[in-house]
Amino acid sequence: MPARIVTRRSAIHGNGVFAATDIPAGTRLIQYKGRLLTQALSDRLYAGGADTGHTFLFSMNDDYVIDANHDGNSARWINHSCAPNCEAVVEEAGNGDRRRDRVFIESVRDIRQGEELTYNYGIVLDVPHTPALKRIWTCRCGAARCTGTMLQPKRRRRAEA
Repeated sequence: MPARIVTRRSAIHGNGVFAATDIPAGTRLIQYKGRLLTQALSDRLYAGGADTGHTFLFSMNDDYVIDANHDGNSARWINHSCAPNCEAVVEEAGNGDRRRDRVFIESVRDIRQGEELTYNYGIVLDVPHTPALKRIWTCRCGAARCTGTMLQPKRRRRAEA
């Protein structure tokens, strides 16, 4: 079976992943792979990583992170976009073991051969989104409605009853 995706240099940022053939909406393209870390260990290992705006960490759930810096695959090269053609889907393990959850990248619309694959990283930081932090997490997607940052609005807390 011919490859559906290929990795090469990207106009958005560094490397990117591109459609090697036309891809229909709803296609599961690749699993995001890497070393499994607890959130706490990830925080210790990569303390200050938010200062660079470059990471291959994917928060899989509240307990675990996938570190594609180690044993990662080409899914780590899929760039962010404010108008993505893919999404990250967390598939929870049937037995409730959160270490066994998996992350897949799936197309949300038809993608033409040669088009770069993108998804919204959904980066939510629990610190003030200062101009300096927004510069670190600058978005380069070029979408017509680009927000200029990969940072997403903070989640609102529900009022306690």
